[in-house]
Amino acid sequence: MALFRRRQPERSSGTEVHPVDAVLPPGKMLAFGIQHVAAMYAGVVAPPLIIGQALDLDAVQLTLLIGASLFTAGIATVLQSVGVWRIGARLPFVNGVTFGSVAPILAIVAQSNEENPLSAVYGAVLVAGVLAFFAAPYFSRMIRFFPPVVNGTVITLIGLSLMPVGIQWITGQDESAADYASPQRIALGATTLVLVLLCNRFLKGFWNRIALLIGLVVGTLIAWPLGAIDTSTFEQAPLFNLPTPFDLGSPSFSFTATLSLCVVMLVAMMESTADMLALGEIVDRPADESTIAAGLRADGAGSALSAVFGGFTCSAFAQNIGLVALTRVRSRYVVATGGVVLIALGLFPVIGAVVSLVPEPVLGGAALVLFSSVTTSGMRTLGKTDIGDPFTSLIVAGSLSVGMIPVVSPDFYEHFPAAMRTVLDSGISTGCLAAIALNLLFGSTRRDKGDVPSQRDPDDDAAHNTQDDAPSRPAEHT
Repeated sequence: MALFRRRQPERSSGTEVHPVDAVLPPGKMLAFGIQHVAAMYAGVVAPPLIIGQALDLDAVQLTLLIGASLFTAGIATVLQSVGVWRIGARLPFVNGVTFGSVAPILAIVAQSNEENPLSAVYGAVLVAGVLAFFAAPYFSRMIRFFPPVVNGTVITLIGLSLMPVGIQWITGQDESAADYASPQRIALGATTLVLVLLCNRFLKGFWNRIALLIGLVVGTLIAWPLGAIDTSTFEQAPLFNLPTPFDLGSPSFSFTATLSLCVVMLVAMMESTADMLALGEIVDRPADESTIAAGLRADGAGSALSAVFGGFTCSAFAQNIGLVALTRVRSRYVVATGGVVLIALGLFPVIGAVVSLVPEPVLGGAALVLFSSVTTSGMRTLGKTDIGDPFTSLIVAGSLSVGMIPVVSPDFYEHFPAAMRTVLDSGISTGCLAAIALNLLFGSTRRDKGDVPSQRDPDDDAAHNTQDDAPSRPAEHT
């Protein structure tokens, strides 16, 4: 049996390969791949940066921690998009360090009595990843609870819950900073947003597809003379670094630490399931149960491998789903190329320093377009449902209201137990659970009353009626 199993290309007409399986020219693959890296870079380096600062690591150790996260994110991304055996969704699916693991990891670090607190973290990530790998086929059966009304609601919620991240990148995250929400930061963010929109409107072909990358480059060039670019990273970044197993800490095993990160992994799997369903809708290859199981195996394997090389829990990056929706470049090999670029950034930290030149306000302006693209994709999915039905509208309204609570008010669940907050502080997770529960509640109510509308596609009904009204004619042979 071949180790690398390529999905049989789906053909839409003649010999045309499905866009997901398309292999583009090398130059375009690299440009599109770099664009994916630019969209996710800040999200990958932020967790190790926060954790490293909490551990008071020196510049060299912090560089190694960030490099390990980039390296393992690249491996996980290639694993997801290309696939090995039954591992990997084989979709343009980007993986990296999930931000949901930051708070539990900081709690583990604060409570650890070990000389190297990262040892307990890596042991917990390793166990959680292995458990996720074996639980994937069972967890994937949740797909039966994701009809279009739930799927569309969750996709919409993914986009809405990401919007504050883009806004924080523009304003800055430290309210005490002198430049917090300064006119210059807002102007840079707004300029980049407008640039991305204009490039999408007026550029054609290849240049239209790299509109985001153009916006980031031009926005960075505008920010340079304004003194908004930090070049100090070059002074600390080594030319080459090869991550070695357990270089940052050998795993040790603590029950409480492991339990905490197993909950984080469970939340990550739930979010990845929602993201795969969203991506399947966008690329016109719906994610079935086997696809989700393979994708969740990649999450688990990527997380376990990440613990070996010094990274943390890996999960999907929703902003890259927005990039696929925005650019309409659906090739999974483009994302695999981005994964190779991430591996190179991990091996050559000085290259990563180049990517880090993009100022946060510029990245935030581009991110707003990406996150909005995810939201509109969710709305498009909801358009397939009877949104005018009172029960359907209640499912959507109730789910969005629950899911938006931690987004609008991050401290809403402040007095809840820490274990519960791991789930409650994720708007995507709470909204997803609410959508599933409300759909079961109102769906069963409608079935009991016999009010469930036909599940046939309205277009099929229309075609059927047209055929009934049309005069009969001989069958055509094809």
